[in-house]
Amino acid sequence: MARRSGMLLLLAAAALLALGAGAAVPPSCERIECPAYDVVDSANGFEIRRYKDAMWVSTAPIEDISLVDATRSGFLQLFKYIQGKNAYNETIEMTAPVLTRVAPSDGPFCVSSFVVSFYVPAKNQADPPPAEGLHVQRWAGARYAAVRRFGGFVADADVGKQAALLDASLQGTRWAAAVSDGRKADPASEYTVAQYNSPFEFSGRVNEIWMLFDTMAASDM
Repeated sequence: MARRSGMLLLLAAAALLALGAGAAVPPSCERIECPAYDVVDSANGFEIRRYKDAMWVSTAPIEDISLVDATRSGFLQLFKYIQGKNAYNETIEMTAPVLTRVAPSDGPFCVSSFVVSFYVPAKNQADPPPAEGLHVQRWAGARYAAVRRFGGFVADADVGKQAALLDASLQGTRWAAAVSDGRKADPASEYTVAQYNSPFEFSGRVNEIWMLFDTMAASDM
């Protein structure tokens, strides 16, 4: 009985450690390159990450009523880019996640604005190939993200709810003000949807809502 009680205590301690460490790295990041980050805090419903200096290639804003359709349109542009449709005619390795930055409209049937981005792999970070219709953006220094993870295929009806749940989970925490200030500093980006899987993967899908904020707000914590 004593041995069994000790084993249960060990399992409980391991579970608490796992919760404290935040969510596991998405499985796709074990197969393809993903941007590096550190988990600086985690609690019920959210994780706070610190992303390191990184380059991303992004589309121009895409006006659409559907995040799913806008992401598909933007990804096709980025897929052509990594297949060699760039100034260097260079083939680039696929990475994850594909990001869709969302600036929501004022109503359910109004056009929103979306920017779709691809993480530039490490070997291309120093000199990402330019391409017509795309632009390179740099996350200089550290960039912070409040993150909520969810599964399945991303649907237009779900992303707003997931963003609201992330926002609600942050209320009353030391991160709420920093995230709010981040939205005020960049009104064109209410939240970002991160998708880690190919459209042909039907199980074990990983998606996330990100709310980005800057290092100045975080360093004041």
